Amino acid sequence: MDGFKKRLNASIQLKLSLTLSLVILVVAVVAGIFSFMAAFDEAHELQDDTLRQVAALFNRQHLPPVRAGDNKKAQDGDEESRIVVQRLADGAKATGQLDTGALLPIPATLTDGMHTLDLAGEPFHVLVKTTTLGERIAVAQETGVRDEIARDSALRTLMPFLILVPILLLIVANLVRKMFRPIATLSTEIDQRSEQALHPVAEEHLPIEVRPFVVAINRLLNRVDQSMESQRRFVADAAHELRSPLTAMSLQAERLAEAEMPAQARERLVTLQRGIERGRNLLDQLLTLAKAQATTVVPETQISVQGVFRRVLEDLLPLAEAKQIDIGVEGTHDAQVFMSELDLVAIVKNLVDNAIRYTPEGGKVDLSVTAHAGRATLQIKDSGPGIAVDERLRVFDSFYRTLGNDQVGSGLGLAIVKTIADRIGAELNVGFSNEVTGSGLRICVLIPLKYSGERSTLRTE
Repeated sequence: MDGFKKRLNASIQLKLSLTLSLVILVVAVVAGIFSFMAAFDEAHELQDDTLRQVAALFNRQHLPPVRAGDNKKAQDGDEESRIVVQRLADGAKATGQLDTGALLPIPATLTDGMHTLDLAGEPFHVLVKTTTLGERIAVAQETGVRDEIARDSALRTLMPFLILVPILLLIVANLVRKMFRPIATLSTEIDQRSEQALHPVAEEHLPIEVRPFVVAINRLLNRVDQSMESQRRFVADAAHELRSPLTAMSLQAERLAEAEMPAQARERLVTLQRGIERGRNLLDQLLTLAKAQATTVVPETQISVQGVFRRVLEDLLPLAEAKQIDIGVEGTHDAQVFMSELDLVAIVKNLVDNAIRYTPEGGKVDLSVTAHAGRATLQIKDSGPGIAVDERLRVFDSFYRTLGNDQVGSGLGLAIVKTIADRIGAELNVGFSNEVTGSGLRICVLIPLKYSGERSTLRTE
């Protein structure tokens, strides 16, 4: 019950539906009671009119009322429509049971008009009338029969309420749901957006009451877009500004390496050169990440995945040969994906670079691509240590590096891959390349063959 109250207070749609339903039910019950009472009284009045008409008929036609001993029960008649007509003076002669046809013991002292009497243990409604011949007659009908007829008539007036009220409740519930459908559509649209999709929400098709809320959302999106643009510009500018001094330091270190120096100084120089190279790689990845986050252009051409594989392998082959890693492409199947070539190169290059760096010497790195169900599946497998299951979601965060490794890196490679995948609506799937031994890393990138603009998902196995 508490959960329902909490949901009721939190949901305007549910509260509105219940309020309207309760109002309809209350109005229907009140209207039904008034209708029932009015119909009940009207049925009694009609039956009183029937008694008056019977009395008038006997008076006008000079029909003889029932005499003592002549009142026989109509065996084949309808008991509910039975009306007894007798002389008022014959009531004193009433003997026997009423069901056997005996006269009603109506007192002769009754005045003209309507009376309700208890005759022989049964209630009767009696009309006493004096005819033009001076004879007093009584027209009687059982009160129970009258009430049953009136009740049946009144209940029939409730049938429209019993039929229409449930239909009206369904119509109200459906109408309220349709009224709130634009809000549900709006929430679905915003929820399916990627982090970079900060364009304004269309408000033309929304109700006037919701538009102020949408205007506020659009203003917030605009402020967030400006803030993110400032951050991206700062990162890009900082990376550009740092490139020049690092390049100068790298050149100075190369010149210094040509000079004669003690072994200890040369060892320290090698360490310095590695640090400078790592800084340059970090700046390059920062620029790549900033570009990936800032790009919102919809791709217009299809790119060959095999062509990108060859281009990336040409760039990274020296790094693989230095570690004696067997690297290559499995199969000859190709796929054409609808995305920017620079984005695809960035995805493949960062994944392959990570695979080479974390695969031990003499290891193996394999690339492959397949197409199925409207998506191209790019797979990069290596024979390295792999990524623990509890770390697979965090490795895509910027600057996060797995624990216990001594490889040189910046922790931005997989973050760049995730950023581009989010923007193009690709799905990332992380698992072991060897599920039996729980070793090696396998990353699959499922890229739509046609641009959809939907958000990506990340799955781990």
